Amino acid sequence: MSVWIWSTGFAGVAAPSFTAGLMTSLSLIMAIGPQNAHVIRTGLQRRHLWLTVLTCAVADIVLITLGVAGLAQLGGLSDKLHGALVGAGVLFLLVYGWRAAQRFWYGPAAADMPAVGAADAQPVTRRQAVLAALAFSWLNPHAWLDTAVLIGTASLAWGAQQPVFGLGAATGSVLWFLVLGGAAFWLGRRLNSLRVWRALDGLVALMMWGTAAALIVSLFD
Repeated sequence: MSVWIWSTGFAGVAAPSFTAGLMTSLSLIMAIGPQNAHVIRTGLQRRHLWLTVLTCAVADIVLITLGVAGLAQLGGLSDKLHGALVGAGVLFLLVYGWRAAQRFWYGPAAADMPAVGAADAQPVTRRQAVLAALAFSWLNPHAWLDTAVLIGTASLAWGAQQPVFGLGAATGSVLWFLVLGGAAFWLGRRLNSLRVWRALDGLVALMMWGTAAALIVSLFD
C-alpha cells in the first residue's frame, strides 16, 4: 500500500471522507465480475485461497492509490491506453470464458472438484495463483475504470482529505475480499456436486462473454 495513503494515519478512520471512500469502494466492487468469480472458484477449490484474496486486495489497493494519487488529476486514461486495455481485457475474457464453457459442457475435471481426485490433481503453485489473481485484477478494463478512474475522480471532492478517502476505499476492498473468500471457503467445504460446479462454470462463461461483448460495444460509443 502506498505510503502516500498510510501517511494519513488511523485517525482518519472516523472522518466522513473515510466512510465515503469505504462505501464508494464497496459499491463498485460488490458486483460479481471476473475478479470476484475467480476468488469464488478458488475458494470452492480451496487452492491458495488466502494468497488469492491477498493478491486481489493488494492489486485493488495499487489501482486505488494510482487513481487517488494521480490518475484523477491527469484526467483519466488516454484513448490509446483505454483501447489497449479494452483489447487485452476482451481477449482475456474470451479465453477464460471458453475454458469455463468447456468445463460446463464436458463437466469439470476431477482436479477441479473439492476433495476429489486429490492424488491425480496437478498442483497449482503459489506463483501461478498470484499471476492468475493479478491477471483477473489488472487485465480487466472495468477494474481500471471503476477502481482507478471513478474512485480517483470521486476523491477530488474531498480536497485535502483525499488520502483519507483513498484509505477508506482501500479498506473497503480488503474487507470485501476477506468476506468473499471466507464465504467461498465455507461453501467449498459443503459443495461437492457435479451439477453445482457445472452451473457455476456456465454462469461464469456467460458472464465473461457478456462482459467482453459490452467492452467491444463500448469502443464504438
